[in-house]
Amino acid sequence: MDPRKILIADDDPNVGRLLEASLEEIEGIPFQVVAVRDGLEAVNRFRQDVFDLVILDVMMPYIDGFSACRAIRKDSDVPIVILTCRDGPDDVLQGFKLGADDYLTKPFRVSELRARVEAILRRSGKGQFRHTQNARIGELEIDPRRHEVRVRGQEVQLTPMEFELLYFLTTHPSEVFDRATLFRQVWGREYEYGRETNLIDVCMRRLREKIESEPSKPEYLRTVRGVGYKIEAP
Repeated sequence: MDPRKILIADDDPNVGRLLEASLEEIEGIPFQVVAVRDGLEAVNRFRQDVFDLVILDVMMPYIDGFSACRAIRKDSDVPIVILTCRDGPDDVLQGFKLGADDYLTKPFRVSELRARVEAILRRSGKGQFRHTQNARIGELEIDPRRHEVRVRGQEVQLTPMEFELLYFLTTHPSEVFDRATLFRQVWGREYEYGRETNLIDVCMRRLREKIESEPSKPEYLRTVRGVGYKIEAP
């Protein structure tokens, strides 16, 4: 069995060494940590090997973390965490629009980073399973152990964040949830109004593009105006 691997890209060698030492073991599972110093090297290393998680600083030489995130997301649904000194709503939202699963602002506590990483690996099926029961609604089928989603018999690739949101809604059919509740279920922490505004909307839009026949006229993922979202069979 190949060792599990984490790719870290940060131009600060001190941060790189700190993360290497902190993430060599997660929930009893050993990880090989590969640290690089710029966004271009991160993309190249990712294309040369198989990683279970990617952590990207935003401000890096050659190409920044957002550009690296975009490039990696074109080829893979690997979990991605963004590290940034900028925590404004636009910066946070940009990372999620590009397909990041979570973000952490600098300076950060190692304990918080580990908690975020553990949660993401559980959602992606790389750590201990959080869900074990399959879910189905209409022609949408979800297998959490395999981290697989099929719509009309066709497999759909989702990021861990997208998978968790879809699984939660599918196991609560026809129930309406506001954004704060959905954020708490997906990210496992409280919704911060202002900084994290529209993140659920972005995730929902990405999901519709992947599972709906006509994203502009969704059959499964419904908006309840003034309240939030729900899922129903067509």
